[in-house]
Amino acid sequence: MKKRQVVILSRQPKAVTDRMLSNFKPALCRLSAFILIAFSLGCTHEPEPWGTLAQEHKPAGEATVAVPRPVRFDLPVPQLSDTQKPLFYAGRALAQQPWVKAPTATTQRDGLGPLFNARSCLACHLNGGRGEMPDKAGESLFTAFVRISVSGLDEHEGANPEPVYGTQIQNQSVSLSSQLGIPPQPGELQAEAHVSVRWLEEKFRYPDGHETVLRKPEIVIRDLSNGPLQSDTMMSLRNAPGMYGMGLLAAIPEQSLDALADPQDKNSDGISGRRNQVWDPVSQSIRAGRFGLKANRPDLPVIVAAAFAHDIGITNALFPHQPCTQAQPLCLKQPDGNDEEGTELSNNLLNMTVNFVRDSAVPASRLGEQHIAGRQVFYDAGCQQCHQPSFVTAGLPGAEYLGQQTIWPYTDLLLHDMGPGLADGRPDFLATGSEWRTAPLWGLGLQRKVTGGRLSLLHDGRARSVEEAVLWHGGEAAAARNYFIQLPMVQRRELEIFVEAL
Repeated sequence: MKKRQVVILSRQPKAVTDRMLSNFKPALCRLSAFILIAFSLGCTHEPEPWGTLAQEHKPAGEATVAVPRPVRFDLPVPQLSDTQKPLFYAGRALAQQPWVKAPTATTQRDGLGPLFNARSCLACHLNGGRGEMPDKAGESLFTAFVRISVSGLDEHEGANPEPVYGTQIQNQSVSLSSQLGIPPQPGELQAEAHVSVRWLEEKFRYPDGHETVLRKPEIVIRDLSNGPLQSDTMMSLRNAPGMYGMGLLAAIPEQSLDALADPQDKNSDGISGRRNQVWDPVSQSIRAGRFGLKANRPDLPVIVAAAFAHDIGITNALFPHQPCTQAQPLCLKQPDGNDEEGTELSNNLLNMTVNFVRDSAVPASRLGEQHIAGRQVFYDAGCQQCHQPSFVTAGLPGAEYLGQQTIWPYTDLLLHDMGPGLADGRPDFLATGSEWRTAPLWGLGLQRKVTGGRLSLLHDGRARSVEEAVLWHGGEAAAARNYFIQLPMVQRRELEIFVEAL
């Protein structure tokens, strides 16, 4: 792999002598940190491409917080001053409190919908973390939704909305019948559809004979309110990702990400990550994408504003239109909660929410010497080729305290072809139907503490463990996956434990 700008070396083929030593090499690597270093030439020919355990224990640098009890991801970075902290908590309250139907006396909190997926930001991003997919067939989606589009491009060369239902299926409406779950009355606005998933399970057998069960979702849409979807409609199930640490991801310099991209795979390592090129409604221009599961948003203000408009139905200066198409006249007739700025969310409140997301801290890792062996497996498998361990941040306007931090998010924020197993078949700007942005790994294991021991990983929440997530990797990650499945079960488990400790 090409030389990268920040703390990473590529995995090279093992020497013959390494293979001869394979029987006792893992034991050497487990003895202790001191013995690991002393015998490093016996364990691997490469220098360690990671930081010290103390460095990685603070994955967000000085923006790291101690793991709270109970666990949550919506705490402020320690650098905030006493005057800044109240603004952070005001932003968190805005992200947490539910919006209501207009018109009401609560003018700064009305304007919900008229079609929507959730009443608030943190209803899907549980305590600032990931969403949780339902296990039962037929159970309504709550922290996830279905994005839709048809063939062709929109006016900004992005995904082309379905002509009747727009860019995503909103499974709730402001009508009383929708909220009570009863049949609609004549003239009432219906939710666009009832959306659920059916899990299709399959067994996977390792070469050592161990078996596990994988699942993938089948999207079930019924009771469409305005007739069937167009025949060429493409659908993509999306589970809510974590919101924490996003300010630090925004603070990674553009040149650091550009240096990792290799769209033509000129170094022939099988990894051809690239940056999406997306529409920015602020600058009215095309910019590199950084946020979103397909890196389809350029920065924090745009992704936050888009979520308000599309997920909650709250218009704002960047997305001023209700989530209604011209084919939904009843939706268009519903009262709005517009203020004197002509939108339902003022610029002041939008900025407050953006700053809350920007300043949400990353909890400390749980890494210790017991994770050294799993970390070795992670690098030997080549996982770091996409899950870039470390960056040094630059300052953000108004948040200079996020600059000059050595962070360990384990992502390159680039698009990678993940193969047919994870493909949704739905392009988004330059992202193809099989390309996804590398997900950050920091804090992943702590999600279990938020959702009662459960994980819902990958873009659609299908993976219930790190193991399942790895087994779904294909395309550019096929070599890493194949390395993983050939490992003894104890080493596979060591890798899982390492990732969950990040």
